[in-house]
Amino acid sequence: MQLRRTLTLAGAALALTAPFLATGSPASAAARDGACDSGEFCYYYNSNQAGSLSDFTGSIGDYGATQPSCYEFKGAGTGKGVCVKNNAASVWNRTKYTVRVYFNSNYGGSHQDFAAGAKGNLNSTLKNNNASHMILNGSGQAPTNDYDGNARGFAQNNCTAFAAWRIASRLGVPNFSNSWKTTWGNAGTWDDAARRVGVTVNKTPSVGAIAVNDVHKVGHVAYVNRVYSDGSFDVEEYNWNNPLHYGTRSHVHVSSAQADFQWMLHF
Repeated sequence: MQLRRTLTLAGAALALTAPFLATGSPASAAARDGACDSGEFCYYYNSNQAGSLSDFTGSIGDYGATQPSCYEFKGAGTGKGVCVKNNAASVWNRTKYTVRVYFNSNYGGSHQDFAAGAKGNLNSTLKNNNASHMILNGSGQAPTNDYDGNARGFAQNNCTAFAAWRIASRLGVPNFSNSWKTTWGNAGTWDDAARRVGVTVNKTPSVGAIAVNDVHKVGHVAYVNRVYSDGSFDVEEYNWNNPLHYGTRSHVHVSSAQADFQWMLHF
């Protein structure tokens, strides 16, 4: 189906049959250029912030283990071009949030926290054993527009393309796309697609879940980045209140309302 350039709310959550690739990263995100800029979390190949570095603007669930698909050290110095996973020795946290480094992919195993602005060496457990990191915001993840511009077979700058990026970058499915194990299609069909391929579908929000609305026009999907004790949650999304752009909402719910969500996908 043809992508319209002027779309409203979740009606823009259309899927394309072929990828539509952007030519660059969003203007609001710092480039991964091998320089540790303000707002970024940076790994260094050597201790004491020495050697080549790799800079990140958001949480990453799996860096990848082999070239050419892994996140690599990009700055000048020892280690340039080496995959970041299990090869970092020190960090500089230039975000305004605490960042947690994990031993395992998908935010599991032993971890070490680095406060906002902190420099430090990875401890003996995590040195050269770093597999993921999460930017924290209290009990959730800090919102950030880290979309990489790869639509992965969905309509560019739509909710589906952004959710697909988060599944690929944070939820342990690096090759996720519109054709991953089935056809995912419009946002409103994602809960059915998930059931077909064995992804857990329920009504329980959790950090990292993909929230699905299957009642509003062609549906809507979003990424859950914080959950509250009353069962409400915050989401990051594209093309809802901010057409064809990134946005956030706080204290939404699982309900039948068109502005809420009906299902949670747990990859």
